[in-house]
Amino acid sequence: MTRVPADLSSDDIAAVRSWVIHEDAHVIAFSKPPGLSSQGGRIKAHTLDDLLWAFARSNGKRPELVHRLDRDTSGVILAAKTKPAASFLGKALQMRRFRKQYLALLSAAPDPKAATIDAPLRREEIGRESYMRVVTFDAPGAQGSQSRYRTLAAGPEGAVVELEPLTGRMHQLRVHMAHIGRPLIGDVRYGGALTTAVGPAPRLMLHAAKLSFPHPEGGTTTVEAPPPEDFAKLKTALGL
Repeated sequence: MTRVPADLSSDDIAAVRSWVIHEDAHVIAFSKPPGLSSQGGRIKAHTLDDLLWAFARSNGKRPELVHRLDRDTSGVILAAKTKPAASFLGKALQMRRFRKQYLALLSAAPDPKAATIDAPLRREEIGRESYMRVVTFDAPGAQGSQSRYRTLAAGPEGAVVELEPLTGRMHQLRVHMAHIGRPLIGDVRYGGALTTAVGPAPRLMLHAAKLSFPHPEGGTTTVEAPPPEDFAKLKTALGL
């Protein structure tokens, strides 16, 4: 199926180019803003996938996303610039050779301060929405899922934690943190508060801060993105 180039304005092109945080002959990494879908959602608006047409070559080929981030999650996302790079990175992702580190804001620090969560997940459809649920390991459709967390700072109003998914399930970090009674601030779907002690949460407070991956030319490449202004402001307001 041939994809039709998205109809991009000069502002769209300038925006997506401004999000580039790493580029070489094989890959291009972006710092995705919150509120932008990675790929086709139900909302009739450009997705990051559409915006990749800004990097199309004269032969019509364009970069391909290697993985996804939820619409409200900000931070590092990777695209492959060539078919061989896409194939190499796709295999590396399947073999769990990607290391992803996220930052999240919580209403209270987890106890213990650091741990690995090992809780199988199953995808469930409710109406037009997909959810993940923690299930027993022998439940039909159960997928093994592990996440690691570490508290970086905590105070009376909240906490900031570093999260690392050891498996790659949909909504995994969000569901695992809700499972231990510490849903992410702004994560309404999984029980997170929309307001904090210092005011409303602008969105799901999850940021993909760092990505390490095997590079097609060899070695490991690490790309980092600082949290966007909304995340940094709420973190400061919470005294973290």
